[in-house]
Amino acid sequence: MSEQAEPLPKSNVVSNDSDESILTDLFGGKMNTEQFKHVLEAALLTSTEPLSISELKKLSDVSLDTRQMEMLLEQLALDWQGRGVELSRVASGWRFRAKPEMQAYLDRLNPQKPPRYSRAVLETLAIITYHQPVTRGDIEEIRGVAVSAQILKTLEARGWLEVVGTRDAPGKPELFATTKQMLDDLNLRALQDLPSLQEIGTLLENDTAVTPE
Repeated sequence: MSEQAEPLPKSNVVSNDSDESILTDLFGGKMNTEQFKHVLEAALLTSTEPLSISELKKLSDVSLDTRQMEMLLEQLALDWQGRGVELSRVASGWRFRAKPEMQAYLDRLNPQKPPRYSRAVLETLAIITYHQPVTRGDIEEIRGVAVSAQILKTLEARGWLEVVGTRDAPGKPELFATTKQMLDDLNLRALQDLPSLQEIGTLLENDTAVTPE
């Protein structure tokens, strides 16, 4: 008696069904998209940080390209419309977050005072955001006043500011730029998504408490 052939892996089984929930990968492998969206959902809901496309691809048993993965995530985002949380894309990847209008209620469970920053800190951040990369001297020229080292250290401690190089000038002054963490905290995908300079001032003040300079 000949040995019974082992069944093919599920990702390689070819179905004759025209089920829209079946997705074919680059190599002909097939997967149930609804089931995989549950996997994505579980990973994103339990992660404390945004997950990139490359990280999410590791969850799949079949080889998906970036566009296929983005399509699934966009579908998942639609599935969550109308709820208290939303799936959004930020600079570092994808994440679930409570909708802004829910925050007032969530604060009742865990009341926390937001970080308090001086207006000088927020003005400095806004200048860096819209003129980056900039040196400390550039910031001082735009603000018209000296910028203390503590202001820059405060922004670096928050994870919103980093040194990206030096300018080819006497003294080799450091060049500062904003980080992906800042975009993530403001729920933005890229610098191109930033609002106007006046609007970002309001956005930053809403995200943090402002103290007099």
